[in-house]
Formats: sequence, structure tokens, C-alpha cells
Amino acid sequence: MKTKAAVVYETGKPIVVEELELDDDLREGEVLIRYTHAGLCHSDLHIKNGDMEAQLPMVLGHEGAGVIEKIGPGVTRVKAGDQVVCSFIPNCGTCRYCANGQQSICDMGADILIGGLPGDHWPMKNSKGDKVGAMCMIGTFSQYGVIHQASCVKVDDDVPLDKAVLVGCGVPTGFGSAVNTANVRPGETVVVYGIGGIGINAVQGARYAGAKNLIAVDPLENKREKAMELGATHAFATAEEAMAKVTELTRGQMADKLIITTGLVEEPQITAGFHTIGKGGTVVLTGLNRLDLDNIKLPGSLMTLFRKTVKGSLFGDCNPTTDIPKIIGLYQSGDIKLDELITRTYTLDEVNQGYDDLEEGKNVRGVMVHEH
Repeated sequence: MKTKAAVVYETGKPIVVEELELDDDLREGEVLIRYTHAGLCHSDLHIKNGDMEAQLPMVLGHEGAGVIEKIGPGVTRVKAGDQVVCSFIPNCGTCRYCANGQQSICDMGADILIGGLPGDHWPMKNSKGDKVGAMCMIGTFSQYGVIHQASCVKVDDDVPLDKAVLVGCGVPTGFGSAVNTANVRPGETVVVYGIGGIGINAVQGARYAGAKNLIAVDPLENKREKAMELGATHAFATAEEAMAKVTELTRGQMADKLIITTGLVEEPQITAGFHTIGKGGTVVLTGLNRLDLDNIKLPGSLMTLFRKTVKGSLFGDCNPTTDIPKIIGLYQSGDIKLDELITRTYTLDEVNQGYDDLEEGKNVRGVMVHEH
């Protein structure tokens, strides 16, 4: 069957929108999905710009929602007609990490930047017959996809997919960075660096967890305004301004938790964050940079004497099969805002415009609406 998709062939070049051939002869554990919506997340830019190495060509898109059209042999998690949100980290349910409650580091995640499915299956090919991978094994910037059931989380039929699509990556990654990884507690002072699609949800998570002082840091005024709208108590353009306010608010005790969700995490941000937290404080690294970049240089003695912690967070330490429905439930109860995150919607043909807007800081979140 044919599907229209957005493909990266060469880093630093525009995304190519073209028709691909999709093999819908499903193998063990696979499903055919009709995507209805996809989120435009900064991690796709890491692939497009070459900040993270992926096997190209690759269909971008790792936030997606849609309807299951057909299931293959051995599929038990979903059935035809089900609405699903795709988890950008698949979860097999049986590896060591899934079994001990750490689905976000499931062993299947090791292959998400290669682009094929288990068993070396490549369902998509271009007009030249070349195999085309799918980002995070889902490639949501395509009208249709063949994906593994391990990437599917069924949601209720009354869940609006145009909002729920964000719960495949950005919302749980940010929310969980605060609630799970940082373990924000009521009354604490929390700082969030970078108010994009992940950082704004770290703000929401810290607010939900009961932070007393919640300071957002972003150079763009529209991002700071959105942070204040969704729960921040203060917002500043620089880490230095934030540190001064934290010192004032805590009478020198400094922040309890600091979460870094900037587009590219660099050494000065980590160092500033380390000195903004106080004794027993935690810095959470959620944003990314090149895998070969050493971007942490900290005074080890201060870490020891003040018992400070620097830790990484993937998918907000969430378990997709339980946390995606849980977060959707919090949206339905009004405890988490999703509608307010979406700045603009785009068609598949507008994907390059969408990422230009993201790089220029115009959007908190952009959503692609698939046309069929």
C-alpha cells in the first residue's frame, strides 16, 4: 500500500515529503496503524540537524496517535478499531527493565534510532526500492505505519487524539522528570531550564507535586508567559537571574530540585544548575546533546560534602503502559493542561515550516494533523 511521509535523507537538509511503499503483510507482533495526529518535538530536530546519529533515510516523528487498522499474528495488546497513543520507547514487558518497573529503558529501545522493526523488518521503501527506517520504530510523520504492538498504548474511544498525541513523549517526559525523577515534594523550591514542549510539562508536574516556589528560565518571553500561565511562580530570561531569586526566596538555602530540558544541554547550564541547588539537592538532565560530547564538569568535593545529585531522566522515568493512561486521566480531570500547550497545527506538507517555527521559538507545541 502507499503512504505519504516526511523523510530525512541527509542531515542539515530540508525534510522530504514523498510517497512510500508500505508492506502491510504483518509479521509476528506487528500492527497496521492509521495515524491521525503527530507531535512536532525537538528530538526530531536532533535527527534532522545531526545532533544525534540515526540510520538514514528515516521517516521522522516519534509522537503519534491513531487507529489500529489491522493486527498481525500474536498481537494481544490491541485489536482493529482501537484508538492508541504510541510510546516513543517500546516496552516488551519481559526484559529485565520492564520486569522491574523501568519500561523507559526497555531493551527494545536500543534500536529506536536504527529504524527497523524486530527481526530486521523494514516495512517502508521509497520509489528507488531503498529501505526507509522509522524514527523510534514508529515514524509518525506518515499517514500509515507498520509498528510493533510494544509501541502501542490503547486509550478510550472518547479520548481526543489531537490532544492525547502529546502524551506519547513530551508530556510524560516533562511531567515525569519532575514527579518521578526529581521526586518533587510539597513545599519545595524547583527551577526548570528551558520551557519548550518538555519543560512546560516539567512545570506542570512540579506544580502538581506541590512545589512552593517554581521558577521557569527561558530567553523567550512567550515561553515565560506560558510557564506562568501553567503554574510557575516566577520566570526569568537567564540562569543568573533565577539563581538570585532562588537565593532570596530560600534565604540562601537554594533550590531543592532543578530540571534541565533545553534543546541542547551544554556545560554552562549544568554548572549553573549545580550551583543553584542547595544541600541534598538534585539536578535532573532531561535534554540531550551529541552522544560523544562530554558536557559535565563539576566540583566533586562539593557534590560529596553537600550531598548533591545529578541524574538523567528518560521518558520521565514513566512506564508507558500505565503512565500514558494515567496522564490522560489527569487531563480529563483538569489537573494537567493539554489544549493550552498547542500553539499551531500543521499538515504533513507543512512539516518544514513547523520545524522552522519550532527553531524560532514561535511554538510551545505544534501538532501535525494527517489528511487521508
